[in-house]
Amino acid sequence: MPITNTMSRFKMQSLLSSVLISFLIFVTTSAAFLDLRIELTHVDAGRNFTKPELLCRAARRSQARAMWLLGVQAAASGGVDPTTLTKSHILVSPGEGEYLMDLAIGTPPLPFTVILDTGSDLIWTQCKPCIKCLKVPAHLFDPSKSSTYSDLPYASKLCQALEIDNSILSADQQHCVYIYRYGDLTSSIGALATETFTFGSVAKVRVPGLGFGCGHDNWGDLNGGSGIVGFGRNPLSLISQLGIRKFAYCFTPLLQSKQSTLFFGPLADNLGGGPILTTPLLQNPSVLTFYYVSLLGITVGKNRLKIPKSAFELRKDGTGGVIVDSGTQVTGLVNVAYKKAAKAFKSYVKLPVVEDKTGSFGLCFKTPTNDTASVKVPQLVFHFLGANMDLPKENYMFQNGDRVLCVNIANNGDSSVIGNIQQQNMKVLYDLENEKLSFAPAQCDKL
Repeated sequence: MPITNTMSRFKMQSLLSSVLISFLIFVTTSAAFLDLRIELTHVDAGRNFTKPELLCRAARRSQARAMWLLGVQAAASGGVDPTTLTKSHILVSPGEGEYLMDLAIGTPPLPFTVILDTGSDLIWTQCKPCIKCLKVPAHLFDPSKSSTYSDLPYASKLCQALEIDNSILSADQQHCVYIYRYGDLTSSIGALATETFTFGSVAKVRVPGLGFGCGHDNWGDLNGGSGIVGFGRNPLSLISQLGIRKFAYCFTPLLQSKQSTLFFGPLADNLGGGPILTTPLLQNPSVLTFYYVSLLGITVGKNRLKIPKSAFELRKDGTGGVIVDSGTQVTGLVNVAYKKAAKAFKSYVKLPVVEDKTGSFGLCFKTPTNDTASVKVPQLVFHFLGANMDLPKENYMFQNGDRVLCVNIANNGDSSVIGNIQQQNMKVLYDLENEKLSFAPAQCDKL
């Protein structure tokens, strides 16, 4: 449907609504989130996929996600308008997601399952009336049945924050109508509004006045979710609106199909009794959303790879760098680093290299027997500024079919992303107050 027609429909809908607020009241009572924990479910949990299927699905989503992240950086550097990215430029979007969380929207509260995404900002779900909506497992949100729903005016702070992403549309400069695109056809067009959200399954916390997108015209794939909750750094995100300065997650291993956990407040701070390692968080002025870290080098086996320092640097034009991302499963390394790492793995393992028939993984070995667990593989260490992430074998090696052992690292082209398989069974703390990322080993299914 043409955008002009879509805008006209939203304009008519907005004119029928009474806009009672002239500015957004940001929630500052983040103390309400002390000791709050939210259970997370992996998008493929309980769907009866085999182990190879799970890993291949994860790898393919990671490849698409990596392309999207690169596209956002390219757009920020002035090369591409992010609202015009199509499949020929960027493959798929973060809309498919990796982890789902439950919340409720409106008064009375209506439950939804949404995608947690540290790589985007907007909070949104699908709403009635629906011009085009995705097939999702839940109902649509109906603003007319909630006593706490209010459309946001064009002049509101959150509406203007959309312009950071070149995502704002408005027919009359009065009502806030947005378009938010992630890549190919995954997108949402709708009314930016405020609503009361309810978080937590046991200790429920209700937060009024959260800005969110009420999507009336949507495309793409939400992979079992009914919307997305952005955890990025821009004003639109849940973290920014709530004024939350610390949050943490602990991801259970992909093959366990057990729930992971998200933490706010002191529960986020408590990283347990294991060794806690901390590295600074970096900000990219060109792409405010993402969380960057300073990766100094990589060790494979006993040898630190000779990778140019510039390979991992965040460049002045907003490209490059190393992103920590909840929505990417497989860690991707910049081209020069990946080639060095692959060469080192080949030298250490000394088994025939075989092509991955699924096309999902770049380096696989043919093992003598199907007991791939007995194959000796090199230690893998990521050297961050101030912290060494010494990974257990299960965080970077896996069996992919009969007598095939693959390295769970991908060639990411022009930038690097630390994926969540490498973060599994670690409690990872985002400390925005002190601009630090901390991590410690943990049994995530027991927290």
